[in-house]
Amino acid sequence: MGDHPCALRLAEVLVEAADTLTDDFDPERYLRRVSDRSVELLDAQGAGVLYAGGGDGVRFIPGSRQQEVVRALLAVQLRGGPCLDSFGTGKPVPPIRVDSNVVGARWPAFAERAGEHGVAQTFAVPLRHGGTTLGVLNVFVSHAHQKAPSERELRIAQVLADAAAVGLVNHRTHARALTLTQQLQGALDSRIRIEQAKGMLAERWNTGMDEAFEALRRYARRERQVIDLVAVQVIKRTLTGELLRKDRSAP
Repeated sequence: MGDHPCALRLAEVLVEAADTLTDDFDPERYLRRVSDRSVELLDAQGAGVLYAGGGDGVRFIPGSRQQEVVRALLAVQLRGGPCLDSFGTGKPVPPIRVDSNVVGARWPAFAERAGEHGVAQTFAVPLRHGGTTLGVLNVFVSHAHQKAPSERELRIAQVLADAAAVGLVNHRTHARALTLTQQLQGALDSRIRIEQAKGMLAERWNTGMDEAFEALRRYARRERQVIDLVAVQVIKRTLTGELLRKDRSAP
């Protein structure tokens, strides 16, 4: 990654990973793209993400290259593998040969499945932010790869994973802020409508605002309606003041 074109491409990918503050953001599509960029930058056989930060259980998100193979390699790791190790420790699992005795003894199901699909080496890096691990990016290297993954490639993968974690957290924060803003705006709009309905009734009845509000509230309670909806009916004149006035005298 020392040459200019490769460094420039990495910068472009990191900028792309930061773009998560959009209304149509989808975590699965986003993480698939992160996996694809990892394959591109690392010249890997395939890559995928074990994602556990969405609040709906663990999801396996393979990249576009050899999608079903990668999905199978991620899923088998529920019985043990570099993803679980990295997720549990919050640290990378450095490149390791799949046919080594260590892998065969430690993750036998994963080693067998990886060997069946021509995976020579694998490594995993956590998607971490602020001490929280959201998932793991797992990269798979085939026998056709010209050289073993280096420390530099592991660092590149970690940079991509860190950028993805920041992007996911930023989107989550943005979504919460947007929801809160919408809730506050909705509450303000509701209050304005209720005040408008109160004013219309008070003027029509030549009475006080408190008495008009009590009429609105009694009617809403009796009809089991939200008071904001009653206010809208008053404003649109689909609910007559006479009906509310009659209800005003009810016990």
